[in-house]
Amino acid sequence: MDIGMPNLNGLDAARQILRENPRQKILFLTMYQSEQLARTIMETGARGLLLKSEAGLELVSAIQALQRNGGFVSPRFSPSLKIEQRSRNKETLTPRERQVVQLLAEGKTTKEVASALNLSVKTAETHRSNIMGKLNLHSISEVVLYAVRNNIVQAIPENSALPQLEFPLCENSESANPNRALAE
Repeated sequence: MDIGMPNLNGLDAARQILRENPRQKILFLTMYQSEQLARTIMETGARGLLLKSEAGLELVSAIQALQRNGGFVSPRFSPSLKIEQRSRNKETLTPRERQVVQLLAEGKTTKEVASALNLSVKTAETHRSNIMGKLNLHSISEVVLYAVRNNIVQAIPENSALPQLEFPLCENSESANPNRALAE
């Protein structure tokens, strides 16, 4: 959908369409790279926003993201706008997808996720792909960040005690005891 249309602008048209059919997936194309306009567009309930200058490269990806019940925000917009869009899409995750997000965020591999949930590896890979498409995420590190920001997993607080690691040192080495140099 375009913003500038005759008789009814795109923003009002999107609102009307979504009022009559809330499941409709609307993708806006605009030539304006304005964060305020982008927020206004996303507040209509649109699921995607793409700059016209990027349509040749990103249009198919944007449509595919919407088809997977995800959202799409043009890469040129600020990360905060993308995070806002992801937060709006949080409810679109199925309970199984939330389990997969949690396990991935806890550092499990896809194979380990499949084993923990009694799924085939292919099914776990499909869940991971669907999640990343729905949330417009491009790496596992983004999945982890999403999980922390949406309280799916808890980050370790700064003041919590981390396990102490012990490193065995060679007894014959001069550097075996770092305090030895201080004592001499």
